[in-house]
Amino acid sequence: METANSSQAGPIPSDILECRWHAVTVEDALERLGARANGLNEDEVAARRAVFGANSLPAAHRPGLAIVYLRQFKSPLIYLLLAAAAVSLAIGELTDAAFIFVVLQVNAVIGTAQEWKAASSAAALDTLVQKLAVVRRNGVRRQIDAVDLVPGDLIELGAGALVPADIRLFSERDLQVDESLLTGESLPVEKDADAHLAADAALGDRLTLLHAGTVVLAGRATGLVARTGLHTEIGRIAQALATAEQPPPPLVARLDRFAKRVGYAMVGVILLLGAIQLMQGFDLVQVFFVAVALAVAAIPEGMPVAITVALAIGTGRMARRNVIVRALPAVEGLGACTMVASDKTGTLTVNQLTARLLWLPGQGMLEVGGEGYRPIGDITRGGTPPDAAARRAAGELAKSGALCNEASLHLDTGGDVRHFGDTVDVAFLALAGKMDIDAAALGERFPEAFAIPYEPRRRFAASFNRDGADIVAHVKGAAETILPMCSGIDRQAALDEAERLAAGGYRVLAVARGRTDAASRDEAAGALHDLQLLGLVGLIDPLRPEAAAAVRSCRDAGVGVVMVTGDHPATALAIARDLGIAEEAGEVVTGAQIQELADDPAGLAELAAHARVFARVEPIQKLLLVQTLQRIGHFVAVTGDGVNDAPALGAANIGVSMGKDGTDVARGASDLILTDDNFASIVGGIEEGRIAYDNVRKVIYLLVTTGVGELVLFALAIAFGLPLPIFAVQLLWLNLVTNGIQDVALAFEKGEPGVLLRKPRPPAQQLFDRRMVEQVMLMGAWMGAAAFGTFWYLLESGVPEQEARNLVLLLMVLFENVHAFNARSERRSAFRMPFAANPLLVLAVIGAQAIHIGAMYTPGLAGILDLKPIGLAAWMAVAAVALTLLGVAEIYKLLRPVVDDA
Repeated sequence: METANSSQAGPIPSDILECRWHAVTVEDALERLGARANGLNEDEVAARRAVFGANSLPAAHRPGLAIVYLRQFKSPLIYLLLAAAAVSLAIGELTDAAFIFVVLQVNAVIGTAQEWKAASSAAALDTLVQKLAVVRRNGVRRQIDAVDLVPGDLIELGAGALVPADIRLFSERDLQVDESLLTGESLPVEKDADAHLAADAALGDRLTLLHAGTVVLAGRATGLVARTGLHTEIGRIAQALATAEQPPPPLVARLDRFAKRVGYAMVGVILLLGAIQLMQGFDLVQVFFVAVALAVAAIPEGMPVAITVALAIGTGRMARRNVIVRALPAVEGLGACTMVASDKTGTLTVNQLTARLLWLPGQGMLEVGGEGYRPIGDITRGGTPPDAAARRAAGELAKSGALCNEASLHLDTGGDVRHFGDTVDVAFLALAGKMDIDAAALGERFPEAFAIPYEPRRRFAASFNRDGADIVAHVKGAAETILPMCSGIDRQAALDEAERLAAGGYRVLAVARGRTDAASRDEAAGALHDLQLLGLVGLIDPLRPEAAAAVRSCRDAGVGVVMVTGDHPATALAIARDLGIAEEAGEVVTGAQIQELADDPAGLAELAAHARVFARVEPIQKLLLVQTLQRIGHFVAVTGDGVNDAPALGAANIGVSMGKDGTDVARGASDLILTDDNFASIVGGIEEGRIAYDNVRKVIYLLVTTGVGELVLFALAIAFGLPLPIFAVQLLWLNLVTNGIQDVALAFEKGEPGVLLRKPRPPAQQLFDRRMVEQVMLMGAWMGAAAFGTFWYLLESGVPEQEARNLVLLLMVLFENVHAFNARSERRSAFRMPFAANPLLVLAVIGAQAIHIGAMYTPGLAGILDLKPIGLAAWMAVAAVALTLLGVAEIYKLLRPVVDDA
């Protein structure tokens, strides 16, 4: 169900709202909703949307701008500033009180802008993933945005689908639904379209109805949309869902706790300094004001918001590279990825299967021409047309493949191919088209009586079609599954052919048919025996052109790649060789081998450590594989698209689902969604994840260092019995012009060269690691000590205190602006970081410095801050001292290089 705001709608007919749809017959439901078997037309859809509105629920509540603004005053530091303002008013210091109120307002505006930007970026991501529904309108099956569904729409659902509306079932096949969202019942519910139910049946007993928000676990269904949006069962609790406040992402919460711990430590230091000042005879009011100002300036309270902005920027950059982030921690988490377990079909390949070879019993091998899904191509043997017998045999295979099929394929008026459904089914329809077989006419001549839909655990699909008074089964699936159902053939010879095709990189399916005595769906599975093998089909799914290069990029980045597929081991190895993932047969492990070692963790770990290809893997085995890779120390990203992939996606450190062909369940279990289903996009995501993590560290480095520098300055001044080097209002001014803009600007830093040539960072590495502690303490100590030395020298040289403070305040502003450039990289010299890579930071630094210089020349403000202009010689001297911080940082980077580069 979409979560956009519902559009305006007209009055809803009471018989629609009050109808007990689970208790009415299909015919009655059609009549009440004015629907038809071939679906609504566009005029009817538009009219109904005007009445019923969009199929959407209210969006999750987001605080307005005014609330966000007021929330900036909900902080202990703000309470301290308010107390300081109150004291200023009480003692008649109206100028100081006014300045404190100005500081409060400016901080609130900056904080509001940051928080609003972060929230807006996160909200924008919700619009990037479109939930689709398959409907029949004007007799044509099509995919539409689920928000456009209206009552009366005919809809089709399959395994993995999130039910988008309340739906009265028409028909179903082995349909199982998870209704735990509504009923709390954890067991799947088996639905029955033909059940007779009482009008007062409990919610969990309405077997003829699918409820919006529930999940199709298995089977297929068709039905009639009965209620949409707020009129669905889940719509009745939509307001409660919408007002639930979301917790902050774990990384942001962790940093919030870290900022508080740093704050407590700094408060302890500030209290100690205040106590020493009192013992030295300083005025109590002055000590109070300095302590408050120092707390505001030194404590990195804005860090969580700045980090949220950094992560939000990372999500936007990933979205531009076809990676949608569903959970903010996945942004920085992807940078720690050490292993990608990737699906083959559609991720490493283009997902456009084409039948290339046909092996026919007694007729040998035929070639199939044409490209992609276009139903145009020749059937040949060695480049020449086959004889009539071989062509007839190929035609029979193509007919069974077209009948055992749930897809659609046609050419539109412009000659473009339009298709819908599973890629294997579409490939068989294209094959039928190449043999001049009209699949629609064939289906009318041999109508389907019942079917066994394809499920991964079955590894085959079957359609039971009427042929006069008889029922004929048409079956296709894995050769090792279909061949035991057949008689009158040399099974070993057929398996050998399947092996040879698979070794050539082909995906191999067997096709069979036979008359059966099955009279219903319940008898279908047991009737599949003594079938006639029609042949083997070798399908090829071309590799994505960029896939091999992306695999090499992963290897260069220190990230391993393994391929996980349901294909035959020989097929999987042939493709893995083309991709550069594996070379030897010993690097291939089957799902059966994984299952055999399920109770032997050590043996399974040894097997997984050396394998690069996992073939014939089932969902539970994929989950075991993920858990094993994690157990041997990998930070694992896993791709998946089906409902059965959800456990592995959920267990992975980073679950990656497919945006184009993935199921709703897979997307719901994942952290990232690839909008183009392309492996190369994962590589782009890893790169952006590393950049985002680097930028988070840069923000921390800047904010904590400046706080340490200010504390060191005051601690040394107090220890040596000097006057206050900076007054309280000057400290507040320093915090105002150097924090809140530069740190956010660092979040926009582009990636440094070679970011994909590093080894992955250890997953357990802390943001505030040894290197961060070293550089923060070194730079902070140098900043504070140099400022203290300057203050001491000026006083010893006879410079008046007011002038000395004026110069020290300018020095601290310069120090913190210089350090913003130091923080651009922990690895590279600041001189190798081009300004063009982050113009926002350059503008922020220039703007902050210009504001301080402007304050020197502004009457009134200069008086409040006790500032005055200085001469060129003084400027040059102060600037020279400030630039020493750049030299210290350069020496540190030279002596302590980051050694994690590959």
